[in-house]
Amino acid sequence: MMNVMLLSVAVWSGAEGSTRDLFHWISAAIALPTVVFAGQPFFKSAWASLRAGRLGMDVPISLALILASSISLYETFQSGHHAYFDAAVMLCFFLLIGRYLDHRTRAIARSAAEELAALEVPRAIVLLDGAEVEKRISEVLAGDIVLVRPGGRMPVDGVVTLGTSEVDRSLLTGESLPSQAVIGTVVSAGEVNLTGPLTLRVTAAGKDSSLHRMADLVAVAEAAKTRYTSLAERAAGWYSPLVHLLSFSAFGFWMWKTGGDLRYAINISAAVLIITCPCALGLAVPAVVTAASGRLFRKGLLIKQGTALERLAEVDTVVFDKTGTLTLGAPEPTNLDDHPRMAQEVALALAGASSHPLARALAESARARGLRPARVEDLREVPGYGIEGVWKGARVRLGRAEWCGAGAGVAETATYLCTGDGGAPRAFTFADRLRPGAEVAVTALQKAGKRVILLSGDTEAAVLAMAARLGIAESAAGQLPAEKAARISALTAEGRRVLMVGDGLNDTAALAAAHVSISPATALDAARVASDIVLLGQDMAPIADAVRISRQATRRIVENFAISGGYNLIAVPLALVGLATPLAAALAMSLSSITVSLNALRLK
Repeated sequence: MMNVMLLSVAVWSGAEGSTRDLFHWISAAIALPTVVFAGQPFFKSAWASLRAGRLGMDVPISLALILASSISLYETFQSGHHAYFDAAVMLCFFLLIGRYLDHRTRAIARSAAEELAALEVPRAIVLLDGAEVEKRISEVLAGDIVLVRPGGRMPVDGVVTLGTSEVDRSLLTGESLPSQAVIGTVVSAGEVNLTGPLTLRVTAAGKDSSLHRMADLVAVAEAAKTRYTSLAERAAGWYSPLVHLLSFSAFGFWMWKTGGDLRYAINISAAVLIITCPCALGLAVPAVVTAASGRLFRKGLLIKQGTALERLAEVDTVVFDKTGTLTLGAPEPTNLDDHPRMAQEVALALAGASSHPLARALAESARARGLRPARVEDLREVPGYGIEGVWKGARVRLGRAEWCGAGAGVAETATYLCTGDGGAPRAFTFADRLRPGAEVAVTALQKAGKRVILLSGDTEAAVLAMAARLGIAESAAGQLPAEKAARISALTAEGRRVLMVGDGLNDTAALAAAHVSISPATALDAARVASDIVLLGQDMAPIADAVRISRQATRRIVENFAISGGYNLIAVPLALVGLATPLAAALAMSLSSITVSLNALRLK
């Protein structure tokens, strides 16, 4: 653009005859390849719109580029006084700035449904007459007997027929604590077998499994979200037909007025197309989104989707997951100091030999207090129950209440220690740590008039306690993935615009179904992919800031549309009556683009 402009300055300064023609030809040599190459995004998009029977924003842009270049080439052949190669390249340059800003706000992300599908185990070990036969999952049938070794992911939905273990069910419930699996326990594809081998009788496999059904649910929700129409697309819906109508009207009028002077009529038609070309309109949204995204990034939020801010500004309901979202998903001992030092040291020795999340948390907390493990020998883990050993000649255990002889146990999450000295088992209780800024975010959203709901796969007691702690009036416990997604869909059907905040695979369908969604950076891949915004740090307070800034951004976008419209109201009549050459049109268009960009920067 700048090289062609340098040549144009010489022509504007008074170059005549062969010098002017030479500069026009050099300009053509620079401009035409530039427009052909750099204009490809507009030409491809315009062709796709026309094939679909629509007049997208890129149709008038492409026409303006082609007309300005064609007229300039014709004028150069005819030794004309004016060529508008500079206008064509300037037009392309400013519009590509808009495309670049729009591109910068988007993260390259795979489909969340693909992420879920990637979790499906491709092969399973089927037991046939006592022999282990590895089969493709598509060949496994309901009723087959399948072996799942410790550390393996469940390849099918089924019922445990042999073995005892602990299973990580966070895929379905979102809760990080494993659950016990014994004979008769129902397990689902995607869950992880932790401690002991399990034999399952298959109830569903492949496309019929719960994991595959969840992927289908997410795919449907993702397809629905892509139907959202941005403000720029809505503006283009009425803007593009109007631009073409004005340009063709100008051409027809001047053909009649000049008695068929094709050259003059096309020049005015091109000037109208260039002056109405939606440069400012093309920059209106990307410039604002880029400014707002930069501001939110400094606060710890990464905007992944171009329309996320527009959708966030419309939100009236916020739905939170609990574990890993409002909390950090990491259990902490709450009563370690209530027990004698010797009991703490024995518990540390046992917990240090286990990979169970409660045992790990207990061991880390005890070591942080400077405790040393007691001398416990013959340590062994009992799948599904806990860990045991020998201390001072007595058998000691750390694990489930009933295994340690504690009866029903306490209401809170706990692990139990029995030391074999005749004393009652000791309960080490745990609580999930609240995420920093959770209370601030919930309070700020409620003050802003948003309806706040807590949905969790955790127990009712834990969910009610968290809701009471944060002052959330609406909550639901024991929610499975499909139930969360159904709740979001029901709220949407009521006319609600829902912001979903979640982190687990069990939240993926709900994140995809929501009007707009946020997940922490610590969330699993599928949840991050399904969300529109990623919370980069641990602090949740920026979520309330994001809602406020998104409303400011939407106001700036509307202001930019007004600036673009005002400029057209002044400039278009001048072009229609022949007072604006394509060059003057390009300069005026540039001024409107700069004004729109400066208005967007006010967000910073």
